[in-house]
Amino acid sequence: MDRMKKIKRQLSMTLRGGRAPEKGLGDPRDGHGSDSEAGGEEGRMGSDGESDPPSGTSSEEVASPVRLRQHPRPSACEDVTKRLSLPADTRLPEGGLGLPGPLSRRLRRVSLSEIGFGKLETYVKLDKLGEGTYATVYKGRSKLTENLVALKEIRLEHEEGAPCTAIREVSLLRDLKHANVVTLHDIVHTPQCLTLVFEYLDRDLKQYLDDCGNVISMHNVRLFLFQLLRGLAFCHRHKVLHRDLKPQNLLLSRRGDLKLADFGLARAKSIPTKTYSSEVVTLWYRPPDILLGSTEYSTQIDMWGVGCIFSEMVTGRPLFPGATVEEQLHFIFRLLGTPTEETWPGIGANAEFRAHKYPLYPPEGLRHHAPRLDHDGADLLGQLLQFEGRRRLPAAEAMAHPFFGCLGPRVSALPDTTSIFALKEIQLQKEPGLRAAPLPPPGSSAFRVLDTEF
Repeated sequence: MDRMKKIKRQLSMTLRGGRAPEKGLGDPRDGHGSDSEAGGEEGRMGSDGESDPPSGTSSEEVASPVRLRQHPRPSACEDVTKRLSLPADTRLPEGGLGLPGPLSRRLRRVSLSEIGFGKLETYVKLDKLGEGTYATVYKGRSKLTENLVALKEIRLEHEEGAPCTAIREVSLLRDLKHANVVTLHDIVHTPQCLTLVFEYLDRDLKQYLDDCGNVISMHNVRLFLFQLLRGLAFCHRHKVLHRDLKPQNLLLSRRGDLKLADFGLARAKSIPTKTYSSEVVTLWYRPPDILLGSTEYSTQIDMWGVGCIFSEMVTGRPLFPGATVEEQLHFIFRLLGTPTEETWPGIGANAEFRAHKYPLYPPEGLRHHAPRLDHDGADLLGQLLQFEGRRRLPAAEAMAHPFFGCLGPRVSALPDTTSIFALKEIQLQKEPGLRAAPLPPPGSSAFRVLDTEF
């Protein structure tokens, strides 16, 4: 009778814990369970992984019905999650994926390619804007954004590959992100050509001058010149020389944003003075030291061109329109005076200068040449048009010149990628004689990205 009570008590405890009887149950004939499967009360674990409460029964009376389990059994939800390799909640958290770091370059390329970047079919050609030896420029439209773009198609030669100017332009523009530098949106590479996708702008500064009848308001001259200096200061800060400044390479939006374009001749500057080619910069905007054969130059090569463009905006005509190097130097010396050892130390030792035997021209006043300039404007122009490169005013310092004082202090504190027209006090004045931008004739380009080698 006592034996039957023990068996009933054992079965009752087993069923109460939700477990089926196992081998570990005591044999009715023996009256006790196996020693290897028996355990103390403090060692027993229930089905939920927690200890069963003490029953008040000794281990001799009841053998443990289960073995000790070290880890809880996973729930059904956890099993499904493991099979799917997904979290139970597949909704993205706020703020995106929350990755610990940026995507690698390879993964970023894959992601952009899936969207449509880097694919020629993403862009629709609209009009042909210009053609050169190696490249053709089209007005186009992006299917992704529906925005207008400029497509610069560079033909690839099987033996020579991409021209060095194209490689240089791509490598520099990828790292130059500024409100006053033209944006390179995309690069499409096929076996036949390399297509550079730029933002599209309506006209360049040369066309703007033509459309205004070569008369720009002095307020707008200030805005354009300040933006030119701002873009150049950014490039020079990043050790990049443009080397081909001219009105045709300065693009304008309808709002008045001015952007540096055509970096085909640009170079990365590793040290302040380095030997480069002297065959740079369109002749009219080439500084006298380069005209006389110097290959030692730095960021100051661009500042002479800024002075020439400044004068051209004020007067409506090129400052030094020479047809040859000799004639170009004659124009420069007639305005600024023939250099001497006092005005240009070391010039007497220059073989090119001695060979031409230039007349001794006296300097003319810049105010006489450009009567629309006030005192500050003439002073700024004079500091840009210096014979020696080291004496030319750097772009960052020129931005702080009193000539720009009327623009206010906030214009100099903007982030690099913010346009000056984000400020309410900065607005382009309407030019009285400005004509609407016409459609560019065949062979010309409202978006000028063809450099002198194309």
